[in-house]
Amino acid sequence: MNEVAVVILNWNGIKWLSKFIANVIQNSQPYSVCVIDNASDDDSVGYLQLYHPEVKVVVLDKNYGFAEGYNRGLREIEAEHYVLLNSDVEVGGNWIDPILALFEENPNIAAVQPKILDYNDKSRFEYAGAAGGMLDQYGVPFCRGRMFDDLEQDKGQYEEAKPIFWASGAAFFVKAKKFWEVGGFDGDFFAHMEEIDLCWRLQNAGYDIYYCPFSKVYHVGGGTLNKVNPRKYYLNFRNSLWMLLKNLPLAKIIPIIFVRLCLDGMAAIKFAISGKPIMLWVVLKAHLIFYLTLLPTMLKRRRISIKGLPKTLYSKSIIKSYYLEGKKRYLDLLINKST
Repeated sequence: MNEVAVVILNWNGIKWLSKFIANVIQNSQPYSVCVIDNASDDDSVGYLQLYHPEVKVVVLDKNYGFAEGYNRGLREIEAEHYVLLNSDVEVGGNWIDPILALFEENPNIAAVQPKILDYNDKSRFEYAGAAGGMLDQYGVPFCRGRMFDDLEQDKGQYEEAKPIFWASGAAFFVKAKKFWEVGGFDGDFFAHMEEIDLCWRLQNAGYDIYYCPFSKVYHVGGGTLNKVNPRKYYLNFRNSLWMLLKNLPLAKIIPIIFVRLCLDGMAAIKFAISGKPIMLWVVLKAHLIFYLTLLPTMLKRRRISIKGLPKTLYSKSIIKSYYLEGKKRYLDLLINKST
């Protein structure tokens, strides 16, 4: 069995494969590089076979999305550690070994994220992960180095390996055994929030999630929710509710989801005022689907008895901290922090 497999999930991403996969192959040696193809129709597979025959390609019969696409493809790849990497990522030299050393140092670690910087401005953190993902008490995600749309410059403020709540799916190192132990990604998520859900389940199972600053990658990304379409908004709102239902202690489900209902309603009104009235329907649809058709199904997904919250959870509202208290950087939250 291979020690490491770097695995890229692809769907019509020949543009990014042709730009970045040579860099990934070169800087990942001696480890293997694999591509899971979600039934692309842009000749991604033909490109790989012609120019990079050393890459193992797993071709799926249709587009299963991020979550189930990885689940199905990874079943065909044997390795002790999976490195799930977006196709639009440039990796730095020696980016794998520091994280393997962290796994070796602390056997309780299940998943690790490298430092994720902006490919177009390598002095600045990138939106999708930055210096490690965090979550507030209402299930709102943010990052060390990225609060909502505010991205920090990398000035060495996050140079220690630290526990985090979630590791970004843009560059996600995970022990294969632990990934499958908790069931892998939830395929019903399709895309968005699935890595946060997985990291929460890993923590509920007693494992740790870490950030490693000694490994760097550079993500093109594309940004924030303001730049995406209603389908992506819908998946984010819906999947966030699923994640709360699956992972919160029973006593906290009703009060937390009620607050989320209120917060999402205010977000929808804000979208409408700013000229995006379709978002009223997107938020309403996400909540209706959740309450009326999916709630019983998701309750059955609670695999273990959940007795508490992960110690990495931010025990306040990040919306309140950011908008009302003016805390625009992650380090500002640590001042008078109770947990």
